[in-house]
Amino acid sequence: MLLDDLLQRYFATDDVSSVSPDALAPGLERCRVDFGLQQDRGKRFALWSFLHMLGAGPDLDVAFEAEAAREAARTFMALLAASQAADES
Repeated sequence: MLLDDLLQRYFATDDVSSVSPDALAPGLERCRVDFGLQQDRGKRFALWSFLHMLGAGPDLDVAFEAEAAREAARTFMALLAASQAADES
């Protein structure tokens, strides 16, 4: 899944900064529904990551049954936080 494709699918744009507040909530809801229905582990993780970056990711214990998947998500969150901290300094 490419970021541009996800943005286009859920928000009808490839520029996240152009998503209006009116389009944000329904786009996030459609993404949450797709996340809940997704059976492929990789695609499911990609959708969770996308939701997380938009501040709407479900809690890890809800999102992932397997501890390994939850640990991968924790690693992703730590890497993302470190990247943001590096950008701020």
